[in-house]
Amino acid sequence: MMKNLLKIAALVALAACSGTLTRVAYPTAQSTLELRAFVGSALVQTVSLPAYAAAEELAIETAPGVITSTGDLLWADDPARAVTLEIARHLDDILTATVGPDPWPFPGLPDVGIDIRVSDMIARADGNFHLVGTYFVGGDGIDFRNTSSSFNIRIPLASVEAGAVAAAQSQAILQLSEDIARKLGR
Repeated sequence: MMKNLLKIAALVALAACSGTLTRVAYPTAQSTLELRAFVGSALVQTVSLPAYAAAEELAIETAPGVITSTGDLLWADDPARAVTLEIARHLDDILTATVGPDPWPFPGLPDVGIDIRVSDMIARADGNFHLVGTYFVGGDGIDFRNTSSSFNIRIPLASVEAGAVAAAQSQAILQLSEDIARKLGR
């Protein structure tokens, strides 16, 4: 019993000594696009991110090829979840189709699935936020041509402060969402 109390006291003391964590949320950008969709519904599968971008810690490139993060500056949400939800929201706002994230929240199956695989998502030492990868749009049993498209989006950074990185990431995700919307509508 005494050992358990000592363990609990030690854990409480450690928790009291730990520093405050700062979480960064990126601002929500708005699109002005409005497109008539070629499909009735679309599923945004969970976005695949590279390890440094999927981590909770905010990472930046401090020198060419050197990615750095500190444990005291964290994203406000799981990055893959946040990016997936943001893209689904943008597409739902832009298109006349019903768009939802993975797992599909509606009855029945969606007409098309959107699979996004990001190979680079970071504030680079060149002064730009980079969002690079490929997305795939495909349907099963509907008249929609399966397609794949590469993207290489660069957004200039106002600074390397967390707020500027978050704003640039938000703009890059909006631009990617608009590119995908153009494949699904007119």
